[in-house]
Amino acid sequence: MFDSLSDRLGSIFDGLKRRGALKESDVSEAMREVRIALLEADVALPVVKDFIKKVKDKAVGAEVLKSVTPGQQVIKIVNDELVAMLGAEASMINTIGVPPTAILMVGLQGSGKTTTTAKIAKRLTEKDKKKVMMASLDVRRPAAQEQLRVLGEQIGVKTLPIIEGQMPVDIAKRAMAAAKLQGFDVVMLDTAGRLHVDQALMAEVIAVRDATMPIETLLVADSLTGQDAVNVAKEFDTQVGITGVALTRMDGDGRGGAALSMRAVTGKPIKLAGTGEKMDALEDFHPERVANRILGMGDVVSLVEKAAETIDEEDAKKMAKKMAKGEFDLDDLSSQLKQMSKMGGMKSILGMLPGMGKLKGAMGKSGMDDKMFKRQEAIISSMTPEERKKPKMINASRKKRIAAGAGMQVPDVNKLLKMHKQMAGMMKKMGKMGKGGRMPGMPGMPGMPGMGGGMPPGFDKLLK
Repeated sequence: MFDSLSDRLGSIFDGLKRRGALKESDVSEAMREVRIALLEADVALPVVKDFIKKVKDKAVGAEVLKSVTPGQQVIKIVNDELVAMLGAEASMINTIGVPPTAILMVGLQGSGKTTTTAKIAKRLTEKDKKKVMMASLDVRRPAAQEQLRVLGEQIGVKTLPIIEGQMPVDIAKRAMAAAKLQGFDVVMLDTAGRLHVDQALMAEVIAVRDATMPIETLLVADSLTGQDAVNVAKEFDTQVGITGVALTRMDGDGRGGAALSMRAVTGKPIKLAGTGEKMDALEDFHPERVANRILGMGDVVSLVEKAAETIDEEDAKKMAKKMAKGEFDLDDLSSQLKQMSKMGGMKSILGMLPGMGKLKGAMGKSGMDDKMFKRQEAIISSMTPEERKKPKMINASRKKRIAAGAGMQVPDVNKLLKMHKQMAGMMKKMGKMGKGGRMPGMPGMPGMPGMGGGMPPGFDKLLK
């Protein structure tokens, strides 16, 4: 998400910081480059013009140019304006009302509407403890209703029974009536989409809206479609009246222009961002955190939240005790790799750590990616329990057997064992420091001593 824009802005601001004292012409030149970077990231031209004007008006004042760190001041102004452009404060899904409250899901075909409906239902059920029912109103796309039913079974959320031949408005009314009788809190209404905006689609959505009076009308838009997504949002908002946006495939969009334009163009908040295909790959959209990520400042708050959601407390305590003793076997390494995968993989974690953007690039060039960690997990799985506990016993013949079992080569096993040895050495040092009453690392950070999950220490050594 925003990788290319983040890289471009990073190099522009590095140049500003190196100059020390700044003249008005320096700021103007930097803003020209920022303008180009935003346009290349697919941000709408009117949004870019307005953004650059606001930044420039604030950045060329005497307070900034004559300050001790003018470069940093300019970056802060850009950050503040990015946050304002994205919506200032996070806007959560509203479910407050007389139950059952309806959430109407709208958007074009192929935007990920049905999957997003299921993701939101799962989140409301697990996090907000709501009793949720899903209903598919899509009678046009083959097997659309069946798709939602299957997803409902996967996530443990009830779906409205399918009655062949029933029309969308009738399905919606039946869903609301059934939910009221059965004591549901929320009804998710998944409407049909089209390949493009047309009057038949709008008329159908408006009829459903009028029949159910939804508390939320969420537009699901594919961020990869760039400016098309923004145009679709404008059209839906004008004709139907949306309350917010859920952007899908944010993990696949290196530019991010749709996200940056959406709020400014429609005035409606981006509430959620889909970051993968899994049912839990859905994040609240926090403007300040997103702005920080774009400018390479990291997003430690989201990282800690993600760690808290995925780390098992008992496992963390066990790992903390082992670390305190300076113990770290291959089972521990495997659990760290699995933990990192649950948190979105190495690149996702690095993107949330301040100043780690360049290391992400170095990882890509070195061939060190999440697939490599999956291969390492396969090698560990090919070992016996005793070998995982006592790696020193793995001799040449055992390496051959392990490599063959994992579909790898002996040098791959050697690399893994070397990595483990380095990490075990670090754990011993940390254990000794911990005994002295000083535990290194940041509390609450995944993979750091005392927490026992997430990013394995020593990963940077693998880049050499």
